Amino acid sequence: MAAKRKIIISKEDHERLRNLFFSKFAAAFSDKPYLQSLKDELNVAEIVAPKEIPPDVVTMNSTVRLRDTRTKEVDTYTLVYPKEANIAEDKLSVLAPIGTAILGYRVGDLVRWQVPSGTISVRIDELVFQPERDGVTA
Repeated sequence: MAAKRKIIISKEDHERLRNLFFSKFAAAFSDKPYLQSLKDELNVAEIVAPKEIPPDVVTMNSTVRLRDTRTKEVDTYTLVYPKEANIAEDKLSVLAPIGTAILGYRVGDLVRWQVPSGTISVRIDELVFQPERDGVTA
């Protein structure tokens, strides 16, 4: 995961994510360290009203451009809840390792997480779309 610092998250997303951890779906993955890390971050997150989310923070349903710091490859994903995830459509689950890593971080942040082969490191290059900034409500 990224260097430890308090993530910023909307009250609605915080509640929905906390509830997600009690779902049967999340229970199947409860032994994953990255999910425990997300739980820990949610416990200390800065929780704000949607209109108070800074315009450069990755929120749920944001579309984000990520640059691999090693290969310089750029990928664009939309961060979604698990039921909406479809990697073929670049819809990335918040419960995937990369999804848990980028939630609540800002454009320019360096984000790291562990995979079996080592550590992956990406920079959040751009927030293409953020529902709160762009005035789109669920």
